[in-house]
Amino acid sequence: MPMSRPALDRIIHVPRRFVAEEWGGTETVILEISRQQRLAGDRPEIMTSMALATRRDEQIGGVPVRRFPYVYPFLGLSRADCAAMDKKGGNLLSFSLFASLLTRPGVRLFHAHALKRLGGEVRTAARLRRKPFVVSLHGGVFDVPSAEREEMLKPIANKPEWGKAFGALFGSRRILEDADQVICVGQSEMEKARGQLTHDRIAYLPNGVDCDRFAAGDGAAFRSRHNIPADAFLALNVSRIDAQKNQMLLIEAFARLRSSHPGAFLLLIGPETQPGYAAALREFIAANGLADRVRILPGLRNDSPDLVNAYHACDVFVLPSRHEPFGIVVLEAWSAGRPVMVSHVGGLKALVRHEQNGLFIAGGGEATAEGLAGQLRWLSAAPELRRQLGAVGREEARSRYDWSRIAGQLEELYQAAEQHAARRYGRKGA
Repeated sequence: MPMSRPALDRIIHVPRRFVAEEWGGTETVILEISRQQRLAGDRPEIMTSMALATRRDEQIGGVPVRRFPYVYPFLGLSRADCAAMDKKGGNLLSFSLFASLLTRPGVRLFHAHALKRLGGEVRTAARLRRKPFVVSLHGGVFDVPSAEREEMLKPIANKPEWGKAFGALFGSRRILEDADQVICVGQSEMEKARGQLTHDRIAYLPNGVDCDRFAAGDGAAFRSRHNIPADAFLALNVSRIDAQKNQMLLIEAFARLRSSHPGAFLLLIGPETQPGYAAALREFIAANGLADRVRILPGLRNDSPDLVNAYHACDVFVLPSRHEPFGIVVLEAWSAGRPVMVSHVGGLKALVRHEQNGLFIAGGGEATAEGLAGQLRWLSAAPELRRQLGAVGREEARSRYDWSRIAGQLEELYQAAEQHAARRYGRKGA
C-alpha cells in the first residue's frame, strides 16, 4: 500500500523537448501522468528546451510548459545538423534551465525524461537541493541497436566537442547510478539495466492509455475526408517517420498485397524525424505506382480528434519497428478495438501475445515484406479474427494499462524515491 500523500508540491518533469506539433510516445506519457498528478493534488510542471518550439511558455492539456534556450556544444555544426539533433537524440546543454531547476520553489521531486547533459543538470540540481530525483528510460538506453545509435551520432561525427567539461560537472555518467529510482517502460530494458547498474532501485512501469478517449471515434468520416472507400481494407501505422519504425518494410509488403487486393489502402501518420528516410519512402511509393493507395500524413497533435478517428477508420494497426521499448500506440489501437500486428522485438514481446491479443509479424527480428504481405492477405479475409483480436486487446488495455492505474504505480515509485533520498541526506529534502 502507498504511503499517505505528501503536501501539495511541484513535480518537475524534464524532457529533452516538448512540442505539440512533434508529438511522440514520450510526450504522451509525460502529459498523461501530469494530468493524473494534477487530479491527485500535485502541481506538475514540464521544464524543457526550446528545441522545435517557438513559444517560451504555454499550457498543453492544462499542464504548464516552460522552455529555455539551449546549445549543442560542438564546433562546426550546421543548421541542418542542429535541426537533425532537435528531431532526434541531440545532447544539448541549457544553462538557464539548470538555473531554474536550482531556484524553482516548492519542489517535491524531479523527474528526468532524458539522460546525457540534460539529465546531468537534473541530477546536480536535485543533489544540491537535497531533493529526490527519478529517471525514466523511454527510448532505450541499454537496448538500442548499434546501427541506430550510429545514425543518431552522424550530425556530430568528427565535430570538436567543447561540452565535455559540463558533462563531467553535471555528473552525466552518474545519472542512473545516483538516481533515487530508475523507471523502465520496457521489460527487456529493465532486465539489462539490472544487469549493469550496481543498485536495485530499478522498476518496470509500462506506459498507459486513456481508454475512454479512444473507445469511440468516427472512422467513416475520417475515411471520407481522405477519400478512402468505406469497404476498402485499410492498414494503419502511427509513429515517427523514422528508420527505427521501419515503415519501408510495411510499404514493401503493401506493394505485394496490391497484386491480390488492388483496392487496399495504407496510411502512415507521424512527424518526420528523419527527413532522408521519409524521402526514401516517398520515392519507393512513386516508383512502384502506389501514390493513389498509400498516404503519409503529418503527425497529429495528441488532442486531435482525428488521432482517435484514424484508429477507428482502420482494419488493422501495424507496427513493424526494428526495436521498440514499449509501443504506446498499440494501447491506443487496442482501446479503439482494433487488431494489432507488431514486430517481435523489445517491449512488444511482453506486450503482445500471438494470436490472443494481436499478431507478431512473421520472421521475428528478420521479418520480410513477403511474410508481412501474406499475413495482411490472411487478416483481410478474416473479419471475425480481426474483431476477436480487437476485443481482447480492448479489455487488456482497460484492465491493465489505464492511466489511472499506471499513475498510482508511479506514485508508489515516487514515494520509494523519497524514502531513499531521505536516507541519503539524513532528512527529508529541504
